[in-house]
Amino acid sequence: MVDIDAAIGYVVAHGDPVERARLSFLRTGAVPGEEVVERITAGQTPEGGWPATGDGPLPSVDATCFRLGELDDLGGLRTPAAERALAWLVGVQHPDGTWQEDEALAAEAPAWAAPGDPEATLYQTSVAGFWLTVAAVEAYPRDQWPARYASALRAAAAYVVAHVRPDGTWPSFLAAGWHGAVLLHEQQHFYESARMQLVLAERLDGMAPADLASMAAAVRRVNLGDDWLLRAAYKRLGETQRTDGGWDSAEGPIFDVNTTLTALRAVLPRVGAAAL
Repeated sequence: MVDIDAAIGYVVAHGDPVERARLSFLRTGAVPGEEVVERITAGQTPEGGWPATGDGPLPSVDATCFRLGELDDLGGLRTPAAERALAWLVGVQHPDGTWQEDEALAAEAPAWAAPGDPEATLYQTSVAGFWLTVAAVEAYPRDQWPARYASALRAAAAYVVAHVRPDGTWPSFLAAGWHGAVLLHEQQHFYESARMQLVLAERLDGMAPADLASMAAAVRRVNLGDDWLLRAAYKRLGETQRTDGGWDSAEGPIFDVNTTLTALRAVLPRVGAAAL
């Protein structure tokens, strides 16, 4: 079982002000101070996205999705900053339903965000589609999604479905699986989503803690019905939690708090959205 108290203590001891504010919202729905929100939104570009680096001039799909995740942990997906970011994502979607980074970012993009790379394209399409899905579910009844969300998500789901193999695997990074499964489920591609979830379940034992946390948080964020995959993920999270309450990040110790917050997002009951 996950030791929630130990995880909370780890974030309190090691987190920065934004991370501690995210913890407070996840636990109690506490509204963060303006200075916390400003630390997230300060780097937002005029176009609406966030740059890959702090002083970069071009918005990045990957960085924007990361910031949307931070805002979601503060109850902020319906704020003006989030709305601008979501509108930017819709605006830069390609005609084939995909998302890719700007070619000008090729030199600095990590493998999962490399412009023009098929694996990166499927990953970014799954992640951007996931966050548009979460934003739509957060704000609107299923039959009242705005056209800008509905059309973008239909196109993204069609692209992902076309790349799900008969055995449920996908030609991309592991994380494309859980983001894609959520996107497809909400677009009523239930069979393909279920096949992807079965593949994820088969890979649980080999997943790194950061992947386990991200997968569980994504599946938990949008109700997929049967929670069998979540129960299995919770068991593995309990087995991979460190004695200090945290979990290891794939990017090094500096991101361990973020991984721990992601795990807490997966296991804590979700509270109401804060009025940011």
